[in-house]
Amino acid sequence: MNAVPTSHAFPQWSKELAATLDEPGLLLYRSNLLGSDLRITNYGGGNTSAKIIQKDPLSGADVSVLWVKGSGGDLGSMKRDGFSTLYLDKLHSLQALYRGPAHEDEMVAYLPHCTFNLNPRAASIDTPLHAFLPFRHVDHMHPDAVIAIAAMAKSEALTHTIFDGTVGWLPWRKPGFELGLMLQRHQTAHPDQRGVVLAGHGLFTWGDDAKSCYENTVGVIAHAQNWLARQSAARNTAAFGGSARASLEPTVQDATLARLLPVLRGLTSQTGNKLLHVNRQAEVVEFVNSRELAALAALGTSCPDHFLRTKIRPLILEEALYNLEGGPLTDALEAKLAAYRADYAAYYERCKRADSPAMRDANPVVILLPGIGMVCIARDKATARIAGEFYVNAINVMRDANAIDRYIGLPEQEAFDIEYWLLEEAKLQRMPKPKPLAGKVTLVTGGAGGIGRAIVERQLQEGACAVLLDIDAAALDATVGELTQQYSKDAVRGIACDVTSEEAVQAAFARAILEFGGVDILVSNAGIASASPLEDTTLELWNRNQSVLATAYFLVGREAFRLMKAQATGGAMVFIASKNGMVASSQAVAYCAAKAAEIQLSRSFALEGAPLGIRCNVVNPDAVLRGSKIWTGSWSQERAAANKVETQDLEAFYRDRSLLKRSVFPQDIAEATYFFSAEHLSAKSTGNILNVDAGNLAAFTR
Repeated sequence: MNAVPTSHAFPQWSKELAATLDEPGLLLYRSNLLGSDLRITNYGGGNTSAKIIQKDPLSGADVSVLWVKGSGGDLGSMKRDGFSTLYLDKLHSLQALYRGPAHEDEMVAYLPHCTFNLNPRAASIDTPLHAFLPFRHVDHMHPDAVIAIAAMAKSEALTHTIFDGTVGWLPWRKPGFELGLMLQRHQTAHPDQRGVVLAGHGLFTWGDDAKSCYENTVGVIAHAQNWLARQSAARNTAAFGGSARASLEPTVQDATLARLLPVLRGLTSQTGNKLLHVNRQAEVVEFVNSRELAALAALGTSCPDHFLRTKIRPLILEEALYNLEGGPLTDALEAKLAAYRADYAAYYERCKRADSPAMRDANPVVILLPGIGMVCIARDKATARIAGEFYVNAINVMRDANAIDRYIGLPEQEAFDIEYWLLEEAKLQRMPKPKPLAGKVTLVTGGAGGIGRAIVERQLQEGACAVLLDIDAAALDATVGELTQQYSKDAVRGIACDVTSEEAVQAAFARAILEFGGVDILVSNAGIASASPLEDTTLELWNRNQSVLATAYFLVGREAFRLMKAQATGGAMVFIASKNGMVASSQAVAYCAAKAAEIQLSRSFALEGAPLGIRCNVVNPDAVLRGSKIWTGSWSQERAAANKVETQDLEAFYRDRSLLKRSVFPQDIAEATYFFSAEHLSAKSTGNILNVDAGNLAAFTR
């Protein structure tokens, strides 16, 4: 049972790399390896530790220091500073201060007094579980296979059978000091065991060194996986009682989601901005299409980590809703959400204690859609995505547990005590205040250009998610890649789009809905520039300017307007026009006329959008040479010729022409755009124009 089956393809331990690492480095390597595979533990779940001999900075004596993953963080991506370090002897001395299970939460306040070398990383609630075991290396994981066993009705007996007594079992107990003592007592009574299954929770394993600990951990998990697979094959029963329905065709799914998600997002955002994540992976689809969907979903999850991310239970939408639209769809979804919120409030009232925190947002986190998949809702995209990953873990647990025995979820009162745990509430209160655009989605056309990219970056800095539209696919891919590296994979999406095509624009907005649930801020920025004496201006040139600078702004604005109306949470539109829309320039008739059309178009959007809380404003740049793509073609030569200067002197010409004698940069346009995008800055501004031109008397708006 010690061998790790290669068929499971767990990450392999590298002897060569390990040989180059010190003791903390080996702990970090083991942690990252374990956290890299979701079959071993979920995102942010589990913890690892090592007891390392170090010099006491005060006495110079060798002391035993517990290195343990600190509060928060993720094993797969953590760095060395993610570990708490504590004097092991001080941690053991806390047992003399312990007043019993009714007072175990007070022990958390003692942990900072055990800190070694002034390490600022807060210690986890699981610290005693690692400290009170005698082994040098300890892992606590949340593998689906083991939790499936831990969540079976006959969990204790089956654990003994599956592992032939080499792995122990403990009844459910929430994480904390008491569970640490239970582990200590169990291991003392069973010194030859290689691990312990915690009912409804997870797995503890250990080893004498980092490598043997890792191999023991993945060995136990692999053994559990193999046993479950053999048992399931022998029974040859369909997962979740078999299929009750077939999935909708992919195009029908997408069209259905495009109608549902904006309304769903708007209704759940009444208590704060929300973002959505769609999950249609195989495990989810099998579950939502199954006969046992309703019965199993009602039981909730078992592992505390799963539960904290996904709430007491999901909401299931009936397929009859899929064919609705407009007012009937809104009414039907609101009725479903109202019923869910009432049920959640009743759960809170049944379970609350005298010192429980106030009830939190009662909207669902997980929404299951038979025939389609799952939608998760949270205040940011990463949290929504991760909640979905946790529910996939829960689905895997339910499938394997129910196939062999009977799945049991966390008892309701225990679930409540985890969700409204005062220690968890304190952690939530310590979280930083959300940025101004957190939970908002910005769509920027021409997003890969100099001005577009600057606008996107400014909004990302304030917490928004961004959808970049650009016709230049190569530039778009490069820009999205760079921004993703800087701001995370959850925050940025790119869609190649010709904004002069009605079909392409509609498809781009449908894609934005599937990615985030909707759009809150539109920045219409895509543009071209051309110059030609009036008598030499061809109809083709005229139409090209009108198509890109007027028609495209109408098409994009109209789709944004429709979407914002469906969301019913207001919205902000910003048109990046030009000083030339206010005052004509010589030999640029097609460009100037189209820019003037943009400004008038924005006023129409502002007029019709006001009753819906949709604001529309204009930013007028002038002479943004640096980083702006329109200056990379013939426009520079044309404007230089029109103004009778050399091309290399254009920036100085425009700067000196301005009243303030200053150059205008993409970041200046981005700042003005952010002002009109941000509700807390410009909630009472619509139909307005902000010139960012360093001062041009002829372009004054009054």
